[in-house]
Amino acid sequence: MALERVEVRRAAPSVSGRRRLSHALTHAALIVAVFLVAVPLLFALVKATQPSDQVITPNLLPGGAFFTNLGRVWTEANLGRYMLNSLIVTVAVVVGKTILSVLAALAFVYFRFPLRSLTFALVLFTLMLPTELLIVALFDLVSTRLGWANSYLAIIVPFLASATGTFLFRQHFLNIPTSLADAARIDGCGPLLFLRHVLLPLSLNTIGALAVIQFVYVWDQYLWPLVIMQSDERQVVQVGLRKLIDVGGQTDWGAVMAGAIVTLLPPLLVFTVLQEQFSKGFALGQDK
Repeated sequence: MALERVEVRRAAPSVSGRRRLSHALTHAALIVAVFLVAVPLLFALVKATQPSDQVITPNLLPGGAFFTNLGRVWTEANLGRYMLNSLIVTVAVVVGKTILSVLAALAFVYFRFPLRSLTFALVLFTLMLPTELLIVALFDLVSTRLGWANSYLAIIVPFLASATGTFLFRQHFLNIPTSLADAARIDGCGPLLFLRHVLLPLSLNTIGALAVIQFVYVWDQYLWPLVIMQSDERQVVQVGLRKLIDVGGQTDWGAVMAGAIVTLLPPLLVFTVLQEQFSKGFALGQDK
């Protein structure tokens, strides 16, 4: 019996040591992965601080020209106007998508209508349709038939419908006890009142998660605004950054890097503010 106790005491430090080694290796691997992901951003940040004549050199030491580069791209390239346009479009799309997604999910969960499952399957099917496949027909509709070319409507309305948002809210509403809907119905509460006073307060995490996803998605839009928007007055920031690159001449890469760093700040700020809601919003099967 005493011999067994001695063997257990000897084995305990060995197990603890292997556990610490496993944790150390895991953290080391995560640190390396984060560094590899962050390398392009760190490279752009360093180059944004260098004068234009040093950007294309192998020099990786930070310089002191960041605000000079930023001032040049902000005033001469009208980056501030592009960012304002992107902010207007992004906020409008996020708010509109959230409202439409909530209403669509409300219909799919709490209403009974013919072919409900098939309709939801068709909504999910749209996730597999790339933008490039629809761009010709969409351009003809928006530009020729509706006459929205060179307007905010052209880059807001096509993005308002969201299969992702509908799916997220539908799954979340399915996890809410049906007894709440029955109690609201007995009290004479209509669908919109039930949505306002019961569902929305219980859906703040899902709303935050969808807001983060859609903000980043719309902020990074490039192809559709490039096709439909010919006026620089309402162009978005991603297309504006592309116009800083002079293909046939000399490009001020310091200004381009500074502009790229600044355009990362709004999505980063939104994710930082809503990161808790973003994490909890995908815990669809857990209490929130």
